[in-house]
Amino acid sequence: MDFSELFKLSGLLGRFSPDGKCLASCVQFRLVVRDASTLQVLQLYTCLDQIQYIEWSSDSLFILCAMYKRGIVQVWSLEQPDWHCKIDEGSAGLVASCWSPDGRHILNTTEFHLRITVWSLCTKSVSYIKYPKACQQGIAFTKDGRYMAVAERRDCKDFISIFVCSDWQLLRHFDTETQDLFGIEWAPNGCVLAVWDTCLEYKILLYSLDGRLLSTYRAYEWSLGIKSIAWSPSSQFLAIGSYDEKVRILNHVTWKKITEFEHPATVANTKTIVYKEVEKSPSVETERLSFPPPRALAGSLFSTQSKYDVSQVPVSLQCIKPVADRANPKMGIGMLAFSPDNCFLATKNDNIPNAVWIWDIQKLKLFVVLEQLCAVQSFQWDPRQPRLAVCTGNSKVYLWSPAGCVAVQVPLEGDFQIVSLSWHASGDSMALLGKDNFCMCYLEREEVK
Repeated sequence: MDFSELFKLSGLLGRFSPDGKCLASCVQFRLVVRDASTLQVLQLYTCLDQIQYIEWSSDSLFILCAMYKRGIVQVWSLEQPDWHCKIDEGSAGLVASCWSPDGRHILNTTEFHLRITVWSLCTKSVSYIKYPKACQQGIAFTKDGRYMAVAERRDCKDFISIFVCSDWQLLRHFDTETQDLFGIEWAPNGCVLAVWDTCLEYKILLYSLDGRLLSTYRAYEWSLGIKSIAWSPSSQFLAIGSYDEKVRILNHVTWKKITEFEHPATVANTKTIVYKEVEKSPSVETERLSFPPPRALAGSLFSTQSKYDVSQVPVSLQCIKPVADRANPKMGIGMLAFSPDNCFLATKNDNIPNAVWIWDIQKLKLFVVLEQLCAVQSFQWDPRQPRLAVCTGNSKVYLWSPAGCVAVQVPLEGDFQIVSLSWHASGDSMALLGKDNFCMCYLEREEVK
């Protein structure tokens, strides 16, 4: 495993282009585009204010920079560096911005969610979508880019509008049986739209493309409900994480629950492997060590290293008690992700912040628990194989695959704390993001295979 040097970063804004050739990163009001393999700077763009959000177009030819405070979006072209576009929402303000799947339209959501403005880069025409719902996930595109679903709120009721992305014509408009719709997400095959209600009520609704209600699922009543959802890449399973510390798996045939995964503080099953992170002092062969050591090596040489030990079950995991009188309590399933081959599901229970749970989807059983020394900040699956990368806010990156588990210290000087990570589409490298810096991590070919 090799690492690049540190580069400056702000706002955790580091993104690979969809074609995998470029890496965009932001430093205050500057946008830097690098070659993803050599890290050589290809383009440097200067925006009008501090960049708060960036997004690549689907064809990797354009990049959008949103400055919400100023109500401005700037678009830059990689092919024609002199070409640029500025969209100013003026007094309407700006709270969200995204590309349409064709990479030639930009959707801006104005302040107070008064409307969504659709701007065309080709014709400079403008369309409006009224009454968008102010919720966590109110716009969703099908994976093939043909349809867009928008959550709406009018006359104190929730609605869904489905648009055809090619000409922005309204395909379907229907009301949903929700009290206060919280989010929408298409299945990867684009046939089913999942709609879930506010966390105050456990309710998930499944609609077909033509607006028919296929099924409603409610696990319980009178308690905090859904916290996170994830579709399996094959669209066969829908995993629902909730505040009662359980994940429920629905099947795509009957939309009934096939199993539920509990996250207890004690792991007792003897067939579950528990990897526990332990710190070890580095062993230094003083005869072979040159003084002073190289700068890059010096920082990591005398810091504590980590390794994984296999714990004997039963294992008691470190649990925190949520504060009962605050909003958004740290409890329940806050993170869910299926592996790209549909074989595994990784979860995090916010009550047990130091653990990652990996479930075998073929056997519907708990397979592995990773017990970290620090709270898990982020995890992401390798897009090409069942391999999970985890970061915990320190200068180490952790990798799990069915073959085993490894903890790697990033050999860089200074205090580099990894709080997020992003895999390259090839699966042979990833960007490790900190609050002020980022670096690239390259996995050797043997590790990739």
